[in-house]
Amino acid sequence: MSGSRTISEAVMTSEDDSIKAKIPETTAWKDFLALIKIGIVNSNLITTFTGIWLALTVTDKRFFDNLDMIFFALLGSALIMAGSCTLNNYIDRDIDHLMERTKARPTVTGKMNPIKVALIGLLFILFGLLLLLCTTVSAAVIGLVGVFSYVVVYSMWSKRKHVSNTVVGSVSGAVPPLIGWAAVDPNLDIMAWMLFLIMFAWQPPHFYALAMRRVEEYRAASIPMLPVIKGFKETKRHIYLWVIALLPLPFFMTELGIPFVVLATVLNVGWIITGIYANRFKNDMKWAKLMFVYSLQYLTIMFVSMVIVTFI
Repeated sequence: MSGSRTISEAVMTSEDDSIKAKIPETTAWKDFLALIKIGIVNSNLITTFTGIWLALTVTDKRFFDNLDMIFFALLGSALIMAGSCTLNNYIDRDIDHLMERTKARPTVTGKMNPIKVALIGLLFILFGLLLLLCTTVSAAVIGLVGVFSYVVVYSMWSKRKHVSNTVVGSVSGAVPPLIGWAAVDPNLDIMAWMLFLIMFAWQPPHFYALAMRRVEEYRAASIPMLPVIKGFKETKRHIYLWVIALLPLPFFMTELGIPFVVLATVLNVGWIITGIYANRFKNDMKWAKLMFVYSLQYLTIMFVSMVIVTFI
């Protein structure tokens, strides 16, 4: 009997060691950054700052005279985004282990207690909204709408139930520049809404391309992404349609000057041409990768250029 127990204990120890070996070595800081999805926070802060900058420009307000407001708006936005992403990790902890790109999250590996994760998320959102209230009530309300749409409408409802989940999730991703603008000027200019629409229309082709590359992971997790439900051909068609929807938007932003309108149009047309060119590879994964990379460069160039042209 003692020999049997020894063998059994050895097998259990071996299994535990195998599980531990699969958990990547990380620091507490790296786990924290993964928890808040620092990449998403950073990219959204670029669009938030662009909203702030353009609102200051349009309303003829000085940047250095409003540093306190800018600080509250950026930090408040960062906190509500980090808090929302944290709650998303808490909600998705039961399926994230099924996907390669999410299986190392601390909510999956067990490095962070789920209750503590939820508490961190809620506290970040609370403090973020309080900071946004230090700018304008409108900024805080828009921030709250963004949180609700991402955590409740997207993460808790549409993500696992509807093929339109990407479009639903695009609402929250389009909110950051509105928050930035509203922190300066609660009376949202048409340009503020163009920033929102650009971000809204940019997200489906960006995430559809990603979903094509990760289609088997989404299928394993039973997430009804467009490529999983409709296939690659239909997904490509939707990507082209959303990029086409971007085409008229720069023409409502002529206050930024003709050079910006031309650049934005070139970027939009270039996205379509890139897709047509990539078809020659006869490889859906290469096509998706090229379109995904283009979408990342597109967003950076588009929003950075909006700031640069104000100096011309």
